[in-house]
Amino acid sequence: MKGRPASRTGTAPASRKGKGPRKAASVAAYVASLPPAQRRSFQQLRRVIRAAAPGAEEGISYGIPAFRLDGRLLVWCAAFQEHLSLFPGADVVRRHAAALKGYSTSKGTIRFPRDAKLPAGLIQKLVRARIAELRS
Repeated sequence: MKGRPASRTGTAPASRKGKGPRKAASVAAYVASLPPAQRRSFQQLRRVIRAAAPGAEEGISYGIPAFRLDGRLLVWCAAFQEHLSLFPGADVVRRHAAALKGYSTSKGTIRFPRDAKLPAGLIQKLVRARIAELRS
């Protein structure tokens, strides 16, 4: 879709060439749109987020899966051909920069290589930091 602007999460909409899923109306549709290998790793990321925020509700925001806690947006997540992205917000990324060395990051995004072991402990720490930020 030429000329389409990047979303507010800082990522361009996924292309039709397999780089990532199209924007979805539901989490189930998003997951179903993923190829099997991406689906497995993305499901693992969702499980890790749920473990860190057991009361969070999952839905779609800006066309990608997002978790809400106490009615407020907690984190977003997305699957791409080569990586999984977690969007915990700029402050969380900045405060945990040392722990994120070796991962590709941008202002509010962390990219985890899809073919590497997912750092569950680190992801839970980031989600819990975002929870603390929301509740402060």
